[in-house]
Amino acid sequence: MSLAVLLSGQGGQNPAMFDLMADHPAAQDIFAAATPLLGADPRDFARTGGPALHGNRTGQILCCVAGLTAWSVLRERYPGRVVLAGYSIGDLAAWGCAGRFSPASILHLAAARAEAMDEASGPGYGLAGLRGLSRARVTALVEEHGCHLAILNAADSVVAGGAVADLESLCARALASGAARAVLLPVHTPSHTPLLAAASARFHAEVARAEILTPSRLGPSPPPRLLSGLDGAPVFDVAKGLDKLAEAISRTIDWAACLDGIREAGARAVLELGPGHALATMARDAVPDAAVHAVADFRSLSGLTDWLAAQEGAG
Repeated sequence: MSLAVLLSGQGGQNPAMFDLMADHPAAQDIFAAATPLLGADPRDFARTGGPALHGNRTGQILCCVAGLTAWSVLRERYPGRVVLAGYSIGDLAAWGCAGRFSPASILHLAAARAEAMDEASGPGYGLAGLRGLSRARVTALVEEHGCHLAILNAADSVVAGGAVADLESLCARALASGAARAVLLPVHTPSHTPLLAAASARFHAEVARAEILTPSRLGPSPPPRLLSGLDGAPVFDVAKGLDKLAEAISRTIDWAACLDGIREAGARAVLELGPGHALATMARDAVPDAAVHAVADFRSLSGLTDWLAAQEGAG
């Protein structure tokens, strides 16, 4: 049986996001590595709450810390086959969980990625989520309002990026056209749109300078299988995978294809690592026969590890 591990994107950061892993010994080095990048311990930063949690740079670092700390604690608890996929900044975190970069490298790359994106876009931009219209209809509306398709979540669910004023008009028009939901998201960068082409190029150069690791094939469990967060394809060629990692900053990402990929990999259990449970919610629709949870669903680490053990036993 395979476990699919999904790494969250931005939007769900909250004061309790590190509570389960905060005191675990396996997570301490990751919290320490993030502290100089944030100017504060990430646990303290999160507990303070407020708008700072949703700044682009801080949000990307915090999401990577959440995914990496959770996996550092859980990776020895599930000896079976694992497939990894990450949503937006979660794509970078997935490379760390797959053992391709050290946690410190992932956090530095997260900061560099955000800085490149902020420099390329400037203020006044963001993302909006739209659900309940056909792909053809929503694509036409997005283009009509001068925006761009950023993420394809499902046949009737997308994220659009652009200037905030244009996104507000788009949301109003989508709701008037019968959309079930059309809202601005707490992300202030037009991620995954052509507006960030310069950021893709700059981040590609950053990735090229980072040390790439080779996961060990020794031990009780095989290395995780990594899917590209851009299109859901397995990453067999590291160089091509890194190209996609950088390109995804300024290209539409197909998360629906990633969910297809985890289903095709035989995932019978799905666990979202990171703040919130948006990916778990989408996975329940896409992989209806799988047992699906997010770390955020659990009140205790023991409850989470018991659930993981039960999934392994069910295989």
